Amino acid sequence: MKTTIRRALVCIFALALIMPAEAQFFEHLIKSAEKSAEKAVEKNVNKAVQKGVDKAFDPKTYQGKKDKGEAPEGEEQSEPQEQPAAAGWTCPACGTQGNTGKFCTECGAKKPEGDGSWTCPQCGHQGNTGKFCTECGAKKPGEGQPAARKNAESAYAKSDFVRGDEVFFEDDFANEQLGEFPSKWDVNGGAAEVASINGQKYMLSTEWYSNLEPLMKNQKNWLPDQFTLEFDVYIASEGEDIGGGNWMLKLVSNKSNWNETVGDINLWWRSYDEGTNVAYGSMRKPDNETTIDGEETELVSKTLKKNDWNHCALSFNKRALKFYLNGIRIFQIPSMMAPEKIQFQFEGDYKYRGFANVVIAKGAVPLYNRLATEGRIITYGITFDIGKATIKEQSLPEINRILKLMNENPDISFEVQGHTDNTGNAALNQALSEQRAAAIVAKLVQMGISPSRLSAKGFGQSSPIADNSTDEGRAKNRRVEFVKK
Repeated sequence: MKTTIRRALVCIFALALIMPAEAQFFEHLIKSAEKSAEKAVEKNVNKAVQKGVDKAFDPKTYQGKKDKGEAPEGEEQSEPQEQPAAAGWTCPACGTQGNTGKFCTECGAKKPEGDGSWTCPQCGHQGNTGKFCTECGAKKPGEGQPAARKNAESAYAKSDFVRGDEVFFEDDFANEQLGEFPSKWDVNGGAAEVASINGQKYMLSTEWYSNLEPLMKNQKNWLPDQFTLEFDVYIASEGEDIGGGNWMLKLVSNKSNWNETVGDINLWWRSYDEGTNVAYGSMRKPDNETTIDGEETELVSKTLKKNDWNHCALSFNKRALKFYLNGIRIFQIPSMMAPEKIQFQFEGDYKYRGFANVVIAKGAVPLYNRLATEGRIITYGITFDIGKATIKEQSLPEINRILKLMNENPDISFEVQGHTDNTGNAALNQALSEQRAAAIVAKLVQMGISPSRLSAKGFGQSSPIADNSTDEGRAKNRRVEFVKK
């Protein structure tokens, strides 16, 4: 810029010497050019000063970079060059853009192979290339999702926990009023009420000590000899000074001479510092005299998710007990007395002490036996986000059982049927059941089953197998069926 102005001034001065008669006119031009040059210099100086201030306050932004349109020192700026588009690939697991290697720089996920197209997990439509399915509008799996979800799926893929075949108690507290004691529970000590965390309702213990249990017709003895129990607990973020505490899952039987306690499972956590997170259990052996104890610290600390809900699960088979946290088996007890009921007990001043999404189900019958006798498999172990066709991570063990059955019996083909209860709009329930059935088919195809062996169909609320006027009946009607073709 300076060079161009300098050349113009020289030319004007030369012309002024050649044509004296026009000297006054050219003198005016020279003064105008000088003022323009001064303004240009002042502008460049201001720009340099501002750049220096920005560098001083935010050096990382400018480290190793040049301003847009800035040429190397001592050179004039040439015509602006079009910047090439950002290279690399977008990670389907965590959404990180600009990856150039075989693995994502953020979460380590492997680069997708093929042409980059994807199959919709909700409707099964193949060949999508954008962020949304062209058939149903569902978002691309993993688009914008954190890597934590991928890690959770990996944990559940290896889990051997499977929900029991028949749900006989379920409470997500969705229909309860905030601040009220929930209608499906009883209290043996302390107090509790329905509260909410980010829209998720849960049972909150409002005193330092509380003992709570499900409200059943027979309050003394209601557990079968094979059962599963699931519930969620909220663990606060690191550094949040909200106290410490623990919950205790008490396994109770009036046959025990140990204060009617067959055993207890404890989970301690500390959110406000780097204190110990630990799970331990103490169980009464069948002789009703001795106990067996277990404790796990390192695995619990690695498995707990902070600032999030954590899924706890327990399975009991006649005398053997297993306890899981977020799909990871924490410990197992090979032989103990059978409990007759369960209680939740809380101690401490932890702000969010409580639990959500409680599900209790009766034990399991081998899948092939059910298929041989009934021609279908009814499962409650495949669950979805509320009002969506997104399969929850804890469904993977049940899906893996179906996968194993189909791999071991290549002649078996299924129609996957989705069913809902009668809550809500019938048309929406119909569409939702269809999308969920299609999502399961897509998941099994993704895991290696031939699409020719599977089909999907939704029945909505049109085919109940239990009374929709009761909570238990509605729980049974919310199911997935694999019907042999």
